[in-house]
Amino acid sequence: MLISQILDDAGKRAVVVRNGSEASVLKGVASTYELVQEAIAKGQSLTECIRGHELGAAVDLEQLASEGRLLLPIDHPDAAHMHLTGTGLTHLGSAATRDAMHAKAKNDDANVTDSMKMFQLGLEGGRPQPGHVGVQPEWFYKGNGSCAVAPGGDLVSPGFCEDGGEEPEIAGVYVIAEDGTPFRVGFALANEFSDHVMERQNYLYLAHSKLRPASFGPELMVGPLPEKVEGTSRIYRDGAVLWEKPFLSGEGNMSHTLANLEHHHFKYDVFRQPGDLHVHMFGTATLSFADGIGCREGDEVEISAPGFGVPLKNRLAFKAAEAGAAQVKVL
Repeated sequence: MLISQILDDAGKRAVVVRNGSEASVLKGVASTYELVQEAIAKGQSLTECIRGHELGAAVDLEQLASEGRLLLPIDHPDAAHMHLTGTGLTHLGSAATRDAMHAKAKNDDANVTDSMKMFQLGLEGGRPQPGHVGVQPEWFYKGNGSCAVAPGGDLVSPGFCEDGGEEPEIAGVYVIAEDGTPFRVGFALANEFSDHVMERQNYLYLAHSKLRPASFGPELMVGPLPEKVEGTSRIYRDGAVLWEKPFLSGEGNMSHTLANLEHHHFKYDVFRQPGDLHVHMFGTATLSFADGIGCREGDEVEISAPGFGVPLKNRLAFKAAEAGAAQVKVL
């Protein structure tokens, strides 16, 4: 089952449920976030809660995508209570991609990059037995809900950026219950947009490079993530495919289990605040930047995978550089 949010013919938000090829508006529900809160309050699975609502008019999500009427599949009424985060070096092959990007020597133990060391830790301890805690992964913060860009929207790099590049990933979506329990809502395609030129200068610039917008959706997969996800990432320039490459995800292609990544995120009290929404991106081993591609203004990124519904598409844009330093006033 897939869930999405759209703008209906009256310009109002509507929740859409898709089973197979048929997508219909879900009656009596104002938002996906409201639907999730209802399921938690009733002690129901999301699927059970959806079945308690009547289906309305059928919709064509591909057509709505072409009209720019797809919203994020879930958001929070207060953007400050929506968190975009992620983990890196979690997928088989991801260390090779990062090392190629950082282009450092690694002939002996003394010259092994931090990326390769972190990846090796994941291989050795990222897949603990159920109920046990494994090694913690690389973790980063991207921003709050104000950084979440709807499918079809522009991913805008700031004026001080040095690059803006796509990262095709799978994201887990979570809502925190009143007692502080994280509930996983489902999974979505994600574009974890980053500044790879900045990061390449020094690994300690990773935190700066990740403070960028991101997009996810358009549809949210309810239920377990397939053991192996095999998708495709494309960049279009002037209407033609500039770059195309498969990306792999799912635990069968990862050095960490999802449970281990979830533990190391939600072990922090600050991420278990009642009502908060979390979109946590699980990482990738596929980057156009690692293949020598530099994205430009107007390039369009398309991320797709079987079972996830409508492809995620976003246009890349760059703000003009601002003159001088940021000004802080004294009260």
